[in-house]
Amino acid sequence: MYRNKLTRRFLALSAALSLALCQSAFAGETVELNLDDAMQRAFQTNPTVSIAQYELDSARASYNAARQSRGVSISASHTTQRGGADDDQYVSRLKGIDMTTGNLLYDRVNAGKGIGNKHSNGLTASLPIFTGGKLSGTIKQAKANYQYNEVGVQRTYNEMRSTVTNGYFTMLQADNMQKLSAESVTRLEDHLKNVQAQYDVGVVAKVDVLRSQVELANAKQTLIQAENSYQVAEANMNKIVGLPMDTNLKLDNLLVYNAYDKSMDECLAYAAEHRPELMQAKYGVDAAKGALMVARSGHMPQVAASASQAWSDTNWPGDENGNWGVGVNVTLNVFDTGVTLSKIHGAEADLKKAEETYRDTVDSVNLDVRSNYLGLREAEKRISTTKLAVEQADEDYRIAQLRYMSGVGTNTDVLDAQVALTQAKTNYTQALYDYNTSKTALETSIGVPMTNPVKVKVTKAEKKAAKTEAKAEKTAAKTEEAK
Repeated sequence: MYRNKLTRRFLALSAALSLALCQSAFAGETVELNLDDAMQRAFQTNPTVSIAQYELDSARASYNAARQSRGVSISASHTTQRGGADDDQYVSRLKGIDMTTGNLLYDRVNAGKGIGNKHSNGLTASLPIFTGGKLSGTIKQAKANYQYNEVGVQRTYNEMRSTVTNGYFTMLQADNMQKLSAESVTRLEDHLKNVQAQYDVGVVAKVDVLRSQVELANAKQTLIQAENSYQVAEANMNKIVGLPMDTNLKLDNLLVYNAYDKSMDECLAYAAEHRPELMQAKYGVDAAKGALMVARSGHMPQVAASASQAWSDTNWPGDENGNWGVGVNVTLNVFDTGVTLSKIHGAEADLKKAEETYRDTVDSVNLDVRSNYLGLREAEKRISTTKLAVEQADEDYRIAQLRYMSGVGTNTDVLDAQVALTQAKTNYTQALYDYNTSKTALETSIGVPMTNPVKVKVTKAEKKAAKTEAKAEKTAAKTEEAK
């Protein structure tokens, strides 16, 4: 009964999830999509996000294992064995005393091969007391690796947001270019009709008709290319959000200009605190410091306490004849032909490498932020100038048409004005596209976090262990400084 109810709940949940994630599960259908929907689809279907989460889970398990190695470990063993000698075994048995000499007399007795069973059991408990920094270093490494991957999940979300936004804006831009090309074709078709009508009544020469036809053919070729670019952008967007490649997407958002009010200094300061790559580089330094602690522990004594209880018997399960023992085990590497020293030198070099990597990452992040910020401001300036150019080009085209119809202007003037109008509109939409993509790139480069990263649940036991570990790390750090 309970099993059936659980199965029904699982099926219902699966159906609800499928409907939520897949508005259209069939190829060729039309799906309405805004930027937020596209973002959620990508987060839930793209394998890059899942891979980052699995890497975090693995690092978390390794960190927990390292912390738990501070505690008591208990092992149990059982051995069952049957055996004996290959040949008969002889033993001496007291026979008596020689009354003349007073010597003891023995007989040599065949004891057989001694075949029999032996069962033994054992329990051993051990607790590390002092490891010379080996255990602390291992935990430090594991913690840094966990924190690195934790930031890596956020980094993956940020990069996925950038991928989705760029794909979304690219499709919008391709759609705009497709519409502009279609407008150009329509204008040239209307102009060709006018030219043809005037030619038919003998007002203009045949060359005007031919030139208009050539321009129209060129515009149609541009339209074909724009339509193909749109289809490619649509297929790429379908791949990003996990839809069939031939799904028809209907995007809700438009390329618009929304002013960005942050200064470059504010962006640089924000990036210094939030850019995931910087935090990962810091954790890389922490991991290298932990590795150095482990390497230096090779010259320190290793102290562990142990307790054991053992039983053995010829009858199973071997729980008779018990004996116990407690003690302390101390080991010290006295001489290893320089192996430990070489490991220390290698760990020191790795630490220097990690520090230089962090320094290089800082410079790279600053350059990235500056480049994206300057690109944003450059595109912002182009928006205002190209918008004015569109208005001027539109008026110029209107005047050129009127002049041509009045017999004052030439066909070349109309065609040139049409080209200038199309180019002005193209420049304007390109400036909007560059501004929006630069804004996304800037937000990614300064580390603006996504609001939907996966949150990892932490149990009470893990919180308590983390506090204990923090105290132990402080103690280990003080000891290290004292050396």
